[in-house]
Amino acid sequence: MNVTGLAGRPGFMARNAVARSAVGPRSSLPVPRVSPFSTSTSLSCVNHKPGSANPSDSETNRPGSLADKYSAGLRQNKDWAANTARDHPDLFPTLATGQQPQILWLGCSDSRCPETSMLGLQPGDVFVHRNIANILHPGDLSSGAVIEYAVKHLRVKHVVVCGHTSCGGVAAAMGNKELGILDPWLLPLRQVRERNLPLLQSLSPEEAALKLVELNVREGLSVVTQKSAVLNAIQERGLQVHGLIYDVGSGVLRELDIQETEESLRARLVAFKTDN
Repeated sequence: MNVTGLAGRPGFMARNAVARSAVGPRSSLPVPRVSPFSTSTSLSCVNHKPGSANPSDSETNRPGSLADKYSAGLRQNKDWAANTARDHPDLFPTLATGQQPQILWLGCSDSRCPETSMLGLQPGDVFVHRNIANILHPGDLSSGAVIEYAVKHLRVKHVVVCGHTSCGGVAAAMGNKELGILDPWLLPLRQVRERNLPLLQSLSPEEAALKLVELNVREGLSVVTQKSAVLNAIQERGLQVHGLIYDVGSGVLRELDIQETEESLRARLVAFKTDN
């Protein structure tokens, strides 16, 4: 195995030292406070005026009401389909014959993080797996099956692990409240917190939450690049692996510096690469 040759490929990226991208006052991302599993931040009510009308729960959930997003979505789907077919006449006929996505996206289930929309791409461009806090458990069959299918069979060119600001899962992992079934799911994130506790405690709560978002992405990249299918694709056809953080307050993606050292790459290949 030519480890040096693989290390020289521009596509191979994995975790980097924490110190290389420490979050501090220079960070360009806003870091508002967020409650565990909240879908909004303390800034979301800034423009709210006392006494302003908000639809009641009964009105919002009433089938056919203008406030009901499901009913509105069904109505708008026909317009979207017609407009898309007009602007891209070959898209739907092509998708009907199969898919050839170039990107595998491993992200958070948060409703504010729509990967295809934020990338400005079309249906068929992105193969997706999302879960709470974009956590990648090494033994999780769901994410593992998605990764293997995307890499070995769809032969994607890019694998992306994406976290985001104001993440409720990260906020929960930063706290110590019992959360039932969510506790075992969040365990890897709490372990990342434990390993980096001195660093996180040296930061403000807002900076610490953003740093844990970043550390979680790096941990996910480590899990991805421990999979033999991924290592083989990197070596054989230049598969690229990326770490991103999405700022929900601005809609902007930030790419992490995740180049791996020769020594750590060699150890990863020895420990995880298997032969077909």
